[in-house]
Amino acid sequence: MPALWTPSEKLLLASTSATRLTLLVSAGLSVETQAAGVDERAVEAAARSEGLDPPALAARLAAEKALAVSRRHPERIVLGADQVLACGSAMFHKVANREAARRQLQALSGKSHALHSAGALAIGGGVVESFVATAILAMRPLTEEAIDLYLDLAGPAVLHSVGVYHYEGLGVHLFDSVEGDHSTILGLPLLPLLSALRRLGCLAL
Repeated sequence: MPALWTPSEKLLLASTSATRLTLLVSAGLSVETQAAGVDERAVEAAARSEGLDPPALAARLAAEKALAVSRRHPERIVLGADQVLACGSAMFHKVANREAARRQLQALSGKSHALHSAGALAIGGGVVESFVATAILAMRPLTEEAIDLYLDLAGPAVLHSVGVYHYEGLGVHLFDSVEGDHSTILGLPLLPLLSALRRLGCLAL
């Protein structure tokens, strides 16, 4: 049977994200996963001290994840990915509990925010490809009752998402409109990734 992925070793995803893994497998790639073990908030603090904007921060986080795993497996092609949510001058992160989730939805309600999704490919402990894509999502105005109903229906899974929503699931009900590629919203821009992998000679198609 013909193969799409040409290297002898599978792509190594520096993440345990089920969503990113599903995106890659659905695109026909051969993938293994490994947690990067990067202190994201420490990386962000350093990036802010350098004055990096949200897209550059997403790129830095993706690169640090790729590099952390690439140093452990220098012979492998490693993919790091990350996503930064920015609304005006504020940046948002995953939250710890339902009350924090409610506050975040209140802050995003009725506004447009940007999801900056970045990827980095590393080989031998160095980044060889890096890319960022942005999606703009307009959240509809939400009443307190709507927020509580959404949190009841969505359950604790929303705590694992930077925007307190899974756009591919119940989160779609929160929005009036979106601009951007679906995979970018999910946290891994596939088209730039596939272009990068072709440049590296990793894809037969």
